[in-house]
Amino acid sequence: MRQITDAILMVRPVAFRMNEQTAVNNYFQKDLTADNVNERAQKEFDEFVIKLKNVGVNVIVVNDKLEDDTPDSIFPNNWVSFHENGDIGLYPMFAENRRKERRLEYFAKLEEEGFQIKIIVDYTEAEEHDVFLEGTGSLLLDRENRKAYCALSARADEDLLIEFCEDFEFTPVIFNANQSVDGKRKAIYHTNVMMCLAENFAVICLDSIDDKKERKNVLKHLNEDGKEVIAISEAQMHEFAGNMLQVQGTDDKFLVMSARAHKSLNQELIEKIEKHCKILSSDLHVIETCGGGSARCMMAEVFLPKS
Repeated sequence: MRQITDAILMVRPVAFRMNEQTAVNNYFQKDLTADNVNERAQKEFDEFVIKLKNVGVNVIVVNDKLEDDTPDSIFPNNWVSFHENGDIGLYPMFAENRRKERRLEYFAKLEEEGFQIKIIVDYTEAEEHDVFLEGTGSLLLDRENRKAYCALSARADEDLLIEFCEDFEFTPVIFNANQSVDGKRKAIYHTNVMMCLAENFAVICLDSIDDKKERKNVLKHLNEDGKEVIAISEAQMHEFAGNMLQVQGTDDKFLVMSARAHKSLNQELIEKIEKHCKILSSDLHVIETCGGGSARCMMAEVFLPKS
C-alpha cells in the first residue's frame, strides 16, 4: 500500500466565503468583510494548482456550481476518500450546506483520466441521526500500516469511525484533541488540523492531546511504525502547521503547506522535515482565514487504480 500519491482532486470555488454553519465549532474561521473574497480565493487556488503541477503532481481540477451555494466546496477531502482497491468512501457532513458538495459527477472526470472505480461505500445516511465522520479531515490514514488516527469531535463519531475501520480494514487509534478558546479547552474540529501523517514522519501537536494516556498511545503507534515524530506547538497549529500533506512529484516528494504554516516553522523543524522531503508552500491567506482550513483540506488524494 502506498502512503502518498501523485494524483490530487481539487475543486475550484465559485461561492467561497466564511461558512456560518461551520463556524459554530471551527474556531480557526474568521470573517473577511471584503467584497471580493471569492475572487481572491480563486486566485490563491489557481496559483496553488500551478505550483503543484510545476513539480509534477497530477492535479485534477473540477469546478463548483454557483447555483448550489457551497461556500466550503474548496475542501473536498471532507466528503470523499479514494482507495487503492478501487473503493470510494462518501462521508456524512456536520453542516447541512456542505452536504451539497458531494457530487458524483466528479467521479466521471476521474474515470476519464483512467482511474477505476469499483464500489462506493456510503456512510451519508448517518446524517439523519446527527452522526458525522468528515472524511480525511476526521481520519488520518496510515495506509501502509492500516491505522486510522482520529480525534473525536462533533464531526468525528467513534462508532462510525469503528464501522469505517471494519469496512476498510484499518485499526482505529482514537483520542481527544483540544485547543484553547476564550480560556476553555474545546475539541479541535478535524484531526488533520493538529496532525499530518507522511511516509516516514508525522507532524503533530502533542500539546493538544490533554490526556497523557491518549498521548502516550498515539506516540506508541507512531514509534512502532518507524515514524519520526516532529512536534509542533499549539501556536504553530493555529498557523495551520499541522494541516499539511505529503505528495509525490515527478522527481521528488514534497510536504505541501500554506505560506503561513511555512513561516511559523523554525529552522530546526524545517531541517527535520527536509531530511525526508522538500517543502512546497503557497499563499492561502483568504482561504485559511474565511474557510478555517488550509492546504491539506484542499487536496483529496486519489489512490484509485488506473486501467
